[in-house]
Amino acid sequence: MAALHPASALPIPANRPTPGYTRVAIETSVGTIIVAVDQKRAPRTSANFLTYVDDGRFDGVTFYRAARRKSDAGQGLIQGGIDTDLRRSLTPVRHEPTNQTGIRHLDATLSMARPDRPNSATGNFFITVGATPNMDARGAYIGYAAFGHVVAGMDVVRKILAAPTCCGTGPMRGQMIVRPIVIKRARRIDGRANPSRGPKPWLLGMTRKIQR
Repeated sequence: MAALHPASALPIPANRPTPGYTRVAIETSVGTIIVAVDQKRAPRTSANFLTYVDDGRFDGVTFYRAARRKSDAGQGLIQGGIDTDLRRSLTPVRHEPTNQTGIRHLDATLSMARPDRPNSATGNFFITVGATPNMDARGAYIGYAAFGHVVAGMDVVRKILAAPTCCGTGPMRGQMIVRPIVIKRARRIDGRANPSRGPKPWLLGMTRKIQR
């Protein structure tokens, strides 16, 4: 399966490198999702995501949200990442709006989740199922920073979207996955890993458990 490049309508293959993109395999407890990160058009957001990958900050976290549309339960978005685990968090990344990058929220788009303020995205991301134009920047609305697309594993994305949900507050009410889907590992397929040199405090507790 190949995703379509939104600007040129050319396929982005899942099985070989594409100039300007870096593929990442997100291995979950229900299957693997392969995304292609657009480093040319969304360089800051892509670099931020890849640092989380290269540091292992996504290893052991979850997809914790499945937001299904009321009009069509087969469409919506899934959200995953570090959630509220500040031990895994990097400095928030500068926002790259869709009206600057040209990467719109189409079906199978990879984008950054964030609080309701600019330049606040850290280590949470979402994947769309179906076009979601209300996430795109327009006028004074800054939207969300789309930075890649799923190139393989949309069946896994749909499986997560269909997971039973409950709880949550505000706009996430009823959208929290009852049994969050574990991200076992996220790894680059293309290029060489470039981890940060900072401390990794989330690993301290894991080390103590192993030693016991």
